[in-house]
Amino acid sequence: MKNSKYFILLFGLLLSPILKAQEIPVIEDRETAILEPLRLSGPRVGLSFVPQIKNFGISELIGDTTFNPNPFVSQFGWQFEWRYFETRGGSAGLFEVIPMLGGLDQGLVIPSVNLITGYRSPSGFEFGAGPNISLLSSGFSAAVGYAFKSEHMYFPINFAMTKSRDGTRYSVIFGFSKRSR
Repeated sequence: MKNSKYFILLFGLLLSPILKAQEIPVIEDRETAILEPLRLSGPRVGLSFVPQIKNFGISELIGDTTFNPNPFVSQFGWQFEWRYFETRGGSAGLFEVIPMLGGLDQGLVIPSVNLITGYRSPSGFEFGAGPNISLLSSGFSAAVGYAFKSEHMYFPINFAMTKSRDGTRYSVIFGFSKRSR
């Protein structure tokens, strides 16, 4: 048994130069232009529809039992984004952090943050999903959107659905970013 271990080791050492791993081929594609993926960090505003807002007891929280919250809640915030991969054609994998303040139109301050991972095509189409953390109710968000181009600006618009144990809420968020290609 001891001799067979040495034989296998010697056999492996002798064959190793012959059986070396294949090298990864490098394709020299000089036809496809390398495009810089879109960078759309910037301000965001929008509106959320929260049909179950009365169930959160906001009037008790603010000490005004006559307050009747509107299920249409304003949103204001900023989108920060980081690319974790990009392709030669301009597509990118993204991680986005989107802190928002909701309800300012009703005299409320409802902070929330979305942590979204997703994909953006070079044309501006994007989709992603991730957790939504809010003082009222946390859940899971899925979003889809498109960035419209105009000269030196981008105008992204996103539709999101957030599901939590308290129900589903829907948002439309838009913003602008300076073009940085």
